Amino acid sequence: MNSTLRESGQDRQIRELSEFLAIPSVSALPAHAADCRRAAEWLRDHLHQLGCPTVDMLEGPGHPVVWGEGPQVPGKPTLLIYGHYDVQPPDPLDEWISPPFSPTVRDGKLYARGASDDKGQVFCLLKAYQAVLDRGGRPPLNVHFIFEGEEECGGTVIYELLKREPERTRADAALVCDMSYYAPGVPAVYTALRGLCYAEISVRTLQRDLHSGTYGGVAPNAIETLARILCALKSETGEIRIPGLYEAVEPPTQAELDTWKRLPFDREGFIRSEVTGKVLTGLQDRTVFERVWALPTFEIHGIRGGFVGEGAKTVIPAQATAKVSLRLVPGNQVQEVGRALKRAVAQAAPKWADVEVNLLHGGDPVQVDVSTPAFEVLDEAFESVTGRKAVQVRAGGSIPIVPELGLAGAPVILTGIGLPDDGLHSPNEKLDLAQLWSGVEIFSRFFRLFAEKGGSARAYSSSGEARFTGPE
Repeated sequence: MNSTLRESGQDRQIRELSEFLAIPSVSALPAHAADCRRAAEWLRDHLHQLGCPTVDMLEGPGHPVVWGEGPQVPGKPTLLIYGHYDVQPPDPLDEWISPPFSPTVRDGKLYARGASDDKGQVFCLLKAYQAVLDRGGRPPLNVHFIFEGEEECGGTVIYELLKREPERTRADAALVCDMSYYAPGVPAVYTALRGLCYAEISVRTLQRDLHSGTYGGVAPNAIETLARILCALKSETGEIRIPGLYEAVEPPTQAELDTWKRLPFDREGFIRSEVTGKVLTGLQDRTVFERVWALPTFEIHGIRGGFVGEGAKTVIPAQATAKVSLRLVPGNQVQEVGRALKRAVAQAAPKWADVEVNLLHGGDPVQVDVSTPAFEVLDEAFESVTGRKAVQVRAGGSIPIVPELGLAGAPVILTGIGLPDDGLHSPNEKLDLAQLWSGVEIFSRFFRLFAEKGGSARAYSSSGEARFTGPE
């Protein structure tokens, strides 16, 4: 792509992306359902502007899927591009330097919820596609787009669509740009994603909240009871006390472990700039990479109950709920982990408390074979723009739809242009604009190379097909 043309269009592209980012498409909150639809419509309109002759809003029992097809190019390979237009809730709002849905550029970085996860990366692919169109608006290969609005909340629309119409996954490769570089200047391709088991644990100890002066010392406190149950599920040293969880884990290969040892890693910088804490917790006899890539986790995301408003209210809470999740690794299966979680909670709960575990959504972990030709093409694209090939790493996060994208046998490429300190799911999420401009060049190069060299090969294997989804 001509760098002069690219530079002259940067301001326009920032304005376009900012329009997209300004839409508060928080899929987990029903109050933002209309905003999610607006984000889908933005993508629909943008695909029309790019000259896609087929663009559809595919409806279901949640937020719509946007499907687009570029002009047909007979004899050329087909690339399926996946992304999501929904975002995480922006809380806590008081920690944002600029409002989460008022995109702001500071020091060459664009700050907004969704800047990196995943609107900014979706936008990067759209601009790369635009860059390879010829004067007649034709791309060098066949491109299909599928964008969902429920990746962050575990909805069912895209699953039901692909189950009903699996032919939509027929492609020579599927490209998922929802990841990050391993480090600045070090592009990455991902060989595994952790799965997810997301649940709510609810405890009721009383029929109603009570006066803590009158009944304190004798009435069972729901938050205290819940806290003791949570502590029973995970030790202070990071060991998860759910029977069978670790026994099922398929350990990384020695080749993977050797590769991880060679990766540049600044432990203190990782603590300071990415973790933003003072120490690293968890199983101290395992490396950092093993803890974030190859072992299951158990995290508490929030506790609701009692009084949390300003000022004081002296009550003994009757009910409390914790939102928790387990990240799963190869060998773990979401359905079995969900059952094991229920058994472990029941074992830890006192007999006088009513305790319920509600499994909300999740998916199995995924392993990817990166030895197929499509990954060589990606390496060539990265090397031509950044000067180096991608390193092979795992991801601690989850993208539950990935196995379904390969239903027809297409290799699923997991990569991205984010940086490790982009603040995904956190206040002040950002996208480095230099990464965006570089990404447009990388993926436009990939499109052209894949048009010349692309071929079909099965590249992923899932540790299972089970998943469960639930209401927003």
